[in-house]
Amino acid sequence: MLQALLDFILHLDRHLIQLLADYGSWTYGILFLIVLMETGLVVTPFLPGDSLLFVAGTLAAGGGMDIWLLFGLLASAAILGDALNFWIGRLLGERAYKLPDNRWFKQAYLSKTHDFYERHGGKTIIIARFIPILRTFAPFVAGVGRMSYLRFAAFNVVGGILWVASFLAAGYFFGNIPAVKQNLTLVIFGIIILSTMPGILTYLRHKTGKR
Repeated sequence: MLQALLDFILHLDRHLIQLLADYGSWTYGILFLIVLMETGLVVTPFLPGDSLLFVAGTLAAGGGMDIWLLFGLLASAAILGDALNFWIGRLLGERAYKLPDNRWFKQAYLSKTHDFYERHGGKTIIIARFIPILRTFAPFVAGVGRMSYLRFAAFNVVGGILWVASFLAAGYFFGNIPAVKQNLTLVIFGIIILSTMPGILTYLRHKTGKR
């Protein structure tokens, strides 16, 4: 399963092209569900986010998908996902910190996101959009911490629109440059590395500080 997931993430261009060929306009719904789950459920932070948006923008530039329909649907999915995650956190409350670790849920992610909130406050909702793992856990922690929903919703809408727009636009304008198109797998891998770099640096700073 892990191998299949890694193959899906690193070869999103091929898989999305195949999805378009097999399902046509239903592909929009599939992408909507992936973004909704990646942002809305703390047990699915492994789903592709940044790279998925980039490749979708690339396909739109090639005429395979409508860029404005993509933007509307995926921005809606990102906003709805965070809202769902917030209310799950609100429902669980402090019990979330007593949930056992398993292959889908790690207390370490919860603690790191809480620490991130301590430093950056409410704007964490926007910043976390661009950092995998934190993107999934930030709205959950906001719910657990009982942040005002109206305040959360404002950050959620701004962050969701900025995140989807930036990666779709990057794919749309740069994805079909010959050098990028011929090395799209490397580009996807690079996006994953750059996306996770802030979390890695935070972890290293934390470990260094302990020493």
